[in-house]
Amino acid sequence: MVLSLGSNLGDRIHYIQTAYNYISEEIGTIEKKSSFHANDPQGFESKNEFINSCIKVSTKLRPKEVLVRIQAIEEKMGRLKTKSSYEDRVIDIDIIFYGKLICNEPVLKIPHPRYHERNFVLLPLKELGETKDPRPGFITNN
Repeated sequence: MVLSLGSNLGDRIHYIQTAYNYISEEIGTIEKKSSFHANDPQGFESKNEFINSCIKVSTKLRPKEVLVRIQAIEEKMGRLKTKSSYEDRVIDIDIIFYGKLICNEPVLKIPHPRYHERNFVLLPLKELGETKDPRPGFITNN
């Protein structure tokens, strides 16, 4: 499984590293981490630059259970969702890939539907060597 993490508030690297710890404790073993990548917000206006990273995680949890635990970690770390659109955040964790799984449910979409449009995900994925999309005929632009 590959997760993408991002933060654009406060000590961004500290928040991502804290999320790594929670993921290790509550979801599974982190096998590999990308470096940190700085980038401007996408999809909304903010003066706060993001730091992003991707990690490869081995887990025995089912995808929906991973999602529930990710959301609990975000909440525990102080992420507040005050809008239905994008906004500044202490931490954001997304499931990018879950092996070869393809899931298109209202609450869970795997692969992440917009990962291939975002260099802040594509560059860390390339570092991890995780660039093969499981969808037939789908090619990432990296």
